Amino acid sequence: MPHDIEPRLLRAFAAVAEELHFTRAAARLHLAQQALSRDIRRLEVRLGAQLFTRTTRQVALTPEGARLLPYARRVLAAHDQLTAAWGREERPLLVDVGARAGTAHRVLTAAREAAADCELVARFHTGLTGAAAEILAGRLDVSFGRVAGLTPAVRAALDHLPVRYEPMAVLLPAGHRLAALPEVPVAALAGETLYAAAGNPATAEWTDLAERLFEGRDIAVAAPFPEIEGEEEFVRVIRKRGWSVLASAEFLDVPGMVLRPLTDPVPLSPVSLVWRRGLRHPGLDALRAAAAELAARHGWRERPPGAWLPAADEAAMRVGGGATPPPGTTRSRLP
Repeated sequence: MPHDIEPRLLRAFAAVAEELHFTRAAARLHLAQQALSRDIRRLEVRLGAQLFTRTTRQVALTPEGARLLPYARRVLAAHDQLTAAWGREERPLLVDVGARAGTAHRVLTAAREAAADCELVARFHTGLTGAAAEILAGRLDVSFGRVAGLTPAVRAALDHLPVRYEPMAVLLPAGHRLAALPEVPVAALAGETLYAAAGNPATAEWTDLAERLFEGRDIAVAAPFPEIEGEEEFVRVIRKRGWSVLASAEFLDVPGMVLRPLTDPVPLSPVSLVWRRGLRHPGLDALRAAAAELAARHGWRERPPGAWLPAADEAAMRVGGGATPPPGTTRSRLP
């Protein structure tokens, strides 16, 4: 019988199991790859079982590894709870809001006002896929975004609270043929190419949503481009390249460009509050309360009749008491 298995070894195992790549898992844990491999071998010796099969091209869980993974996650969640419960003082909560505008930032601002004694420290990651990896590595506590775009393995280690069906919009150069319209029908974008963060692995869930929306509508996603870090660099790049951008209805101001809501149908970007399963912190309680209050006050959980939403997102947003879709709501053809 194995005993005295250090949480560090289980955390190393969980990172490799979720990444299925030793280099990425080592980067996520801020470890040298040799140290990570050593921890995995130590755990395998302790358990008397091979947990991964490795080739030069692929890493895969063995049946014993797949059997261990849910136990490891539960142990790590309990360890995190114990650490939080016995801390001498409440540590700051690290909250990813993506940008200084939009749903996440509004929730953070309201939570700070309602719970001034909690230290909620903002981080500005560019997407939930990247933020979720940081959460699982223990470098971030909370984020916001589209949980249906995460892999099943990552979702299994997270909890989420549906917050908002955020209407989508398009950011257009001021001289664009559609810029004079007060709102842009989705069909009017036929023949257009829109930037949707393709090439940025941290925002894979957003690119996936764009591809689902554009499918069958003759709208193209701009070719992959390196990750753009920071608002200033984002503004510089999109203006230089003359891109139109798929955006949310609340977006940063870009000089020389106009934001127009999309319609016919109104495409929705589902936003959830996301945290590591088992996390306990008064700051998380404040965020959840603020999100619920804002959603009730502004009707964030109400969907326009005929709105577009992928079926997988509809299912994810029902968690935590999501509203029943109104008659006529269309669904993506993809699951």
